[in-house]
Amino acid sequence: MAPVLQSSQPWVEKYRPKQVKDVAHQEEVVRVLTNTLETANCPHMLFYGPPGTGKTTTALAIAHQLFGPELYKSRVLELNASDDRGINVVRTKIKTFAAVAVGSGQRRGGYPCPPYKIIILDEADSMTEDAQNALRRTMETYSKVTRFFFICNYISRIIEPLASRCAKFRFKPLSEEVMSSRVLHICNEEGLNLDAEALSTLSSISQGDLRRAITYLQGAARLFGSSITSKDLISVSGVIPPEVVEGLFAVCRSGDFDLANKEVNNIIAEGYPASLLLSQLFDVVVETEDISDEQKARICKCLAEVDKCLVDGADEYLQLLDVASNVIRAVCNMPEEFQYDC
Repeated sequence: MAPVLQSSQPWVEKYRPKQVKDVAHQEEVVRVLTNTLETANCPHMLFYGPPGTGKTTTALAIAHQLFGPELYKSRVLELNASDDRGINVVRTKIKTFAAVAVGSGQRRGGYPCPPYKIIILDEADSMTEDAQNALRRTMETYSKVTRFFFICNYISRIIEPLASRCAKFRFKPLSEEVMSSRVLHICNEEGLNLDAEALSTLSSISQGDLRRAITYLQGAARLFGSSITSKDLISVSGVIPPEVVEGLFAVCRSGDFDLANKEVNNIIAEGYPASLLLSQLFDVVVETEDISDEQKARICKCLAEVDKCLVDGADEYLQLLDVASNVIRAVCNMPEEFQYDC
């Protein structure tokens, strides 16, 4: 089938919610922020949670709804991980912007336009501890004319003095139902045909990340046209096909080391990343019902150890062979450590 006509704009931006109330599956956050918008009295805020759940979208929507298109550029400073945000930038660029006073709040064009500016620091958990410490005094000194929005994936990487100065909002991973409804809306708008199996596959490989799901969907639409199958989405996403992972596990369960070695060789030859294979093999092991909890525990312990070795730079072939060997020993109830007769 001929590919559908694509616009040049990424769908992630095209379908990004413009208002806070349109953000999906974050009911508590939306309810609190809607009340904040009505009063235009905004505290410092800290948004945290997994990627693709609406944190940046929410921060931008608040800023747009408070100031409108006319004042947005002069009242909002947005910095993310691609910008230099070391201690010198905090002491110069951020401090200079925060120090500038603004006029008293008067509604313009239906927007509240409160008498303060907003500084959005996206991916704030990648800022150095020194840079975060330098922000503490700036936040306190200019709190009358500036509000800070911190956005991060891991709240533990934000120093406690900064976190304690902010209202915290946790963004949850999106459920399959919410993600499916949003994806179907985009499919209807773009004229795509997505069956139930493909929709379920897209939800599972995205792991609650709506941005990733939309990116995969657009990539598949560009490559395969308006009719998209589950197989198309797997090939676009770079996920290891389920039959490869299940094939390795089945060979290990047979107890034949030579077959397992061949399967590992094939996986390495195909160029599949070992770390991704471990993650998918873990899911297969946990969902298997006909092996005992003790066997599952032994396999998972091995997966954890091999994952650490891979992070440290170990050879992928040897580590996957170690996984296969340990799975064989676990499912065949062999002892964890071999006994040698002296």
